[in-house]
Amino acid sequence: MESLNYYYKNKVIYALFKKFKYKSLMQVPKITKIVLNVGLGELSFNKKKLNIIINNLAVISGQKPIITKSKKSIASFKLRQNNPIGCKVTLRNKKMWNFLKKLIFIAIPRIRDFRGLSLNSFDGYGNYNIGIKEQIIFPEIDFEQIDYIKGLNITIVTNSKFDNQVYNLLSYFNFPFKKIGCKYD
Repeated sequence: MESLNYYYKNKVIYALFKKFKYKSLMQVPKITKIVLNVGLGELSFNKKKLNIIINNLAVISGQKPIITKSKKSIASFKLRQNNPIGCKVTLRNKKMWNFLKKLIFIAIPRIRDFRGLSLNSFDGYGNYNIGIKEQIIFPEIDFEQIDYIKGLNITIVTNSKFDNQVYNLLSYFNFPFKKIGCKYD
């Protein structure tokens, strides 16, 4: 099977160019990066579980995550300044295309009771967010070693400013969107 990058460069660009009648090929939207983010919640106080989440995210993405820390103290959340509150990974280029292929063809079909990705997850600035409730949909995670389920947020960042263009871009990659009442077709 051909890589998604090759498919994008040789088929998707020209299909979008014809559909939206751009003046230049440089106007065609493209995926610039994918950001994976895990919020720790109550697990931020447990150093061992923090390391497990970091290792899981590193295995899923193929890249070492960075730990995000709180910027200020909030007493009602029992949060102090510079406490770890999550971890994130930014994927670009080859790792981004490999992750996208794994997400579309392996991970999303493994979601239980899946009815399609929401069309309300476009943010109005050309980005699309996917919330995953269980990290065990990725085949690299050995769920016999998981003692708790943690979700993650996936943000697909594009260079477009219009949601309908991003919807069409992702549709060419066979993203399983809900088709009921689609406002972007």
